[in-house]
Amino acid sequence: MDTIFLEQVKVQTKLGVPEWERMVEQTIILDIEIGVDLSKACKSDAIEDTVDYGAVVFRIRETLKQNSFQLVEALAEHICQLILSEFKVLSVKVKVAKPAILPGLKALGIIVERVK
Repeated sequence: MDTIFLEQVKVQTKLGVPEWERMVEQTIILDIEIGVDLSKACKSDAIEDTVDYGAVVFRIRETLKQNSFQLVEALAEHICQLILSEFKVLSVKVKVAKPAILPGLKALGIIVERVK
């Protein structure tokens, strides 16, 4: 299996347990690894034989504008299921980080990995 990675994708979303925290969009940072067989794309040099990472980022940004989440866990699962269902991939790994959410903390977050 091959991997397409998207690193440090900054997106705006409404996220947090208290309702007031979900009233204003905040920046989260995503690292995404997409497991896919790239052998055909390596030979054909054609976009239709791979995953269009621009389309992946567009869909993530679009869905995060439409939805709000209390937990980073639910947000990560939502992104994993979106990528697995809408793109021809074998697996996906998503790291969600909320930067500087607590004093003295660079970021907090989780990593979720799902296989089709």
